[in-house]
Amino acid sequence: MTLRHAMLEAASRAPRLLGESRGAVAAFLRAQQNPDGGFRGRGDQSDLYYAVFAVEGLVALGEPPDPDPLRGYLASFGDGEGLDFVHLACLARSWADAGESGRDLRAALIRRIEGHRSADAGYAPSPGAEHGTAYGCFLALGALEDLGAEEMDKGAILRCLAALRRDDGGYANERALLSSTTPATAAAVSVAKHMTGTADKAAAGFLVARAAADGGFFVTATAPFPDLLSTATALHALAGLTRHSRDLVQSCTRFVEGLRTDAGGYLGLWLDEAPDAEYTFYALLALGHLS
Repeated sequence: MTLRHAMLEAASRAPRLLGESRGAVAAFLRAQQNPDGGFRGRGDQSDLYYAVFAVEGLVALGEPPDPDPLRGYLASFGDGEGLDFVHLACLARSWADAGESGRDLRAALIRRIEGHRSADAGYAPSPGAEHGTAYGCFLALGALEDLGAEEMDKGAILRCLAALRRDDGGYANERALLSSTTPATAAAVSVAKHMTGTADKAAAGFLVARAAADGGFFVTATAPFPDLLSTATALHALAGLTRHSRDLVQSCTRFVEGLRTDAGGYLGLWLDEAPDAEYTFYALLALGHLS
């Protein structure tokens, strides 16, 4: 199972908790699609990054969008020339969702992703970087799997991630950063578990410690509020590593559902003003694990 399929499988369990709200969430995601076949981000324009979350949210809800308009939108990016690393990974993932990308396009995207390999054999947002990042390794591995790449230096990726480990059991996203964060730790744990099948108990302990008493997970030990990204990624990384208490499941469910708006989409945290496709997918991911 690929990283993408693991997330989709988890998110597809969200309707068990959504109940009658499922239709409103699906309607919100459908409403994000523009006439060009893409999906809007925080503004009105289509954004490849947000398209991934909208499409996979609809797939998880059992209402995948018509692939033809989406393919037309994706084709406008050609072989990804000029795209940054994150959007290259999004293009690869979107084509995996839409299908029929073609062998030549897949080969070109693999070359572009490999162009972001760092000197320590990890992956980084900037080509030619000395060290890879946790998020970079997660994105690269997912994209290469989606593109059907046959060879990946798993040992090098694991060594890159090991250098990001901190004394508290968590992971920083970059070597220069001293503090662990929940999303970086979740990315590192997910990659390592996917590659080795081995549970990282120390990192699991770090993630569990980030749980807020009233629900959700904090991004760091000093963050003032829990947020949906940290909550969803922590729950995903912890799947199969630890059994959550009934109180944690109930409080996190209340936290996630408290972020749903009347429009059917979800906010990233209580202070956000508008929902978007990204956080709506993370809500589905979190609820899938909580179900």
